[in-house]
Amino acid sequence: MISYDKTKIREAITVDIVFDMLVEFGAEPQYSSFGIVSQTICHNMPGEGSRKLYYYENTGLFQCYTECGSFDPFQLVIKVANLQWGRTYDLNDAIRYIAIRYGINIEAEAQNDSDLNDWLVLNKYGRIQSLDLKDYHVKLKPFDPYILTRFNYDIKIKPWLDEGIAQDALDTAHIGYYAGGAQITIPHYDKDGDLVGIRGRALDATEAEIYGKYRPLLIGQTQYNHSLGMNLYNINHSKPYIQEAKCAIVFEGEKSCLKYQSYFGLENDISVACCGSNISMWQLQLLLDAGAKELVIAFDRQFQSIGDDEWKHWVQHLVNLNNKFKNYINISILFDKDEITGYKAAPVDEGVDKFLQLWKNKIRL
Repeated sequence: MISYDKTKIREAITVDIVFDMLVEFGAEPQYSSFGIVSQTICHNMPGEGSRKLYYYENTGLFQCYTECGSFDPFQLVIKVANLQWGRTYDLNDAIRYIAIRYGINIEAEAQNDSDLNDWLVLNKYGRIQSLDLKDYHVKLKPFDPYILTRFNYDIKIKPWLDEGIAQDALDTAHIGYYAGGAQITIPHYDKDGDLVGIRGRALDATEAEIYGKYRPLLIGQTQYNHSLGMNLYNINHSKPYIQEAKCAIVFEGEKSCLKYQSYFGLENDISVACCGSNISMWQLQLLLDAGAKELVIAFDRQFQSIGDDEWKHWVQHLVNLNNKFKNYINISILFDKDEITGYKAAPVDEGVDKFLQLWKNKIRL
């Protein structure tokens, strides 16, 4: 009987796989000199914790410096499954999740009964790589959409209108204003149109400096957060147009989708936002399910000049994304090699003409 070598599977988990896991779990990870720094999603929901969860590449272990101590990637999956998905995972479930999710297929003969018992759950499924990843998609828990009635939709969002976002785009996306937090409200829906989160854009400069411009909305005792890496903003609206065009544009932020709609029309919208500078496997699957054959990466300009250290890091990041997904979908990248946009500007931030120039010169690796 075939079993699976859990030690070798653990050894096959690279720092990039861990990074992708953290993206999908909403931890907003960043690479560091020793590995990765992220939010403490081991005991907090996304957006609630501090950035005190460290992953050390040399040991292959996490260290939570606020509550959980040291643990491995399998234990992280167990914690997240319980906290975010409401599911009880054991070690077998966690290893199977990682192996299937990231295509790790390492087989070994069982050495003894304890090894065999440890992997009975895996064995009945046969070869890991033959399983359908869609069977392991986790549907985000929806919120009651009644909360949206608490927001003001009559007030004009002047800063965004001044940037060229059309009022009908704001209306379609149900963008409102929450006076209690002095925030622009941005509902997030899943592909089925269920409300899965609400992000707030702080208008108070001090609040934005301390807590960040964008954060999950907190009303009373309820925080309207979700795993950003397991959804795509605007997929509920753009899905049929992606199906028709066979193409999807992935921006970093929600405003870029609203600007794209304003420039080219709601009926021509093929945009989504990953709410960060990385694309997870879950997000790719959402686009494939929507019928996309081409993925256009349209991230912000994350370098000041061609050839500087930021440029080198950013080019490598985009190459890594291309290598990660190129076997699943055709990829092109809007890359400002002519430096026509400002530092950290999104491709749609400075008008239609610049966007079309970037589109015309998009790069295929």
